[in-house]
Amino acid sequence: MSKTFDTLKPYLDKAMAFATARNLFEWDDQTIAPYEAAEYTSKVVGILSDEYMKCLINDDVRKLIKKLKEDKEQEELTDKEKAIIKELCKTYEQLESIPPEEYRAFNELTLVANRAWTKAKKDKDYEHFAPYLKKIIEYKKKFAGYRVKKGQELYEVLLGDFEECFGIKDLDIFFDKIKKEIVPLLKQVANKSDTIDKNYNFLKYDLDKQREFNRFLCGYLGFDFNRGVIAESAHPFTLNLHNHDVRITNKYIENNLESAMFSVIHETGHALYEMNIDDSLTQTPVGTGASMGMHESQSRLYENIIGRSKAFWIPLYDKLVETYPENLKNISLDDFIRGVNKAEPGLIRTEADELSYPLHIIIRYEIEKMIFSGEADIDKLPELWNSKCQEYLGITPENDAEGILQDIHWSFGEFGYFPSYAIGSAVASQIYAKIVEVMPVEDYLKEGNLTPIREFLRDSIHKYGATKNTNQILMDITQEEFNADYYVNYLKDKYEKLYNL
Repeated sequence: MSKTFDTLKPYLDKAMAFATARNLFEWDDQTIAPYEAAEYTSKVVGILSDEYMKCLINDDVRKLIKKLKEDKEQEELTDKEKAIIKELCKTYEQLESIPPEEYRAFNELTLVANRAWTKAKKDKDYEHFAPYLKKIIEYKKKFAGYRVKKGQELYEVLLGDFEECFGIKDLDIFFDKIKKEIVPLLKQVANKSDTIDKNYNFLKYDLDKQREFNRFLCGYLGFDFNRGVIAESAHPFTLNLHNHDVRITNKYIENNLESAMFSVIHETGHALYEMNIDDSLTQTPVGTGASMGMHESQSRLYENIIGRSKAFWIPLYDKLVETYPENLKNISLDDFIRGVNKAEPGLIRTEADELSYPLHIIIRYEIEKMIFSGEADIDKLPELWNSKCQEYLGITPENDAEGILQDIHWSFGEFGYFPSYAIGSAVASQIYAKIVEVMPVEDYLKEGNLTPIREFLRDSIHKYGATKNTNQILMDITQEEFNADYYVNYLKDKYEKLYNL
């Protein structure tokens, strides 16, 4: 037991309390807060952010961290405490470099900017959001510049905030592999897209029935409604206050059955991760996922590998048909499975099929690199976006809402986040390859028994929170670090069979 760590703990607890309050305001703003609240609520968020920073960036904490790094102190720390100190040091490095007034101003800006994004998307008007985006990018360049090391690119700094195991070089190699292996397959599949009819998906589906079925689906996957809630927002997301208060949102579209179903499966994957973090870690600096790449692996695993499999729907499909008999009574389970797996390039990332999905991430990755290297004109981002869509997907957005404005992330300054989705898809494939080795997954799914899968993920990944990074977790589970071949092989095997290639 370290007395020095005990002295540090009240500072961590106070910082956690302010961060939790800030998260609660974010949740409220995205779900039920009135439209005109943002400008005034932003002042509250600014003060909370300022107080959060003061809890950590002060002489007392600086001295305690320095002492806890000493060999003698290290010997007295538990493994959990060492992990907390390691994570705290990362946070400290990020915050210490930023002038407090800039940190506060940025946090105030993002709340207002998000409201501007919501309006801009609704009105299909990039010019309304552009001034806010310019300010956010200026701040992010400045913040990255405070931390950038010699020879390092600004964007590399931002990537590290979401996934420490993957830099620009790693991602370039990964995405080059995707372009080489998946783009040709997508072209082959596109020539046979007419062989799968999914017109049923775009009929009218009552929104209240969607809400009811998706709540059932969420619980079926293991979401604990005693420790979590579902709300609605313009862009689905998951937010945790701690492992006993995990909140997800969904968005319902009347003429798109799949959208809300696979969105709720995706967000439930995130929620299960947060709910299963060990009680001893929650409300500490390591009381969240290992990284955004690992977090997205859990949501993508549930959404795609499990959620789009026939075995998963065998015990569920009759209930789905009973919910919408007029639309689905003549659609067989096989027809439905072919429909939910149909690959056809589209403009919206969150609605994209598995095969074209990584191309959406490549578009965002390449644009973000250009923004932070100074190659992109912020006023002309819609044109750049549209040209990238045409290059990779063969289609061009007709308006800003289905183009540059479709994602919420930039309104919060989350540059460097998007690659985590592709990393997560690949990591999910690697983990799943191990799961099928150790248990009869298909049999469990056909029985409606997801407990063994949840327990494996809990015991191998979730309970450790952020005490391990992505590659450490993969090594523990699969005995090798990140290997994109699992992802490529998974996609090839799935779509070659689906389209009889």
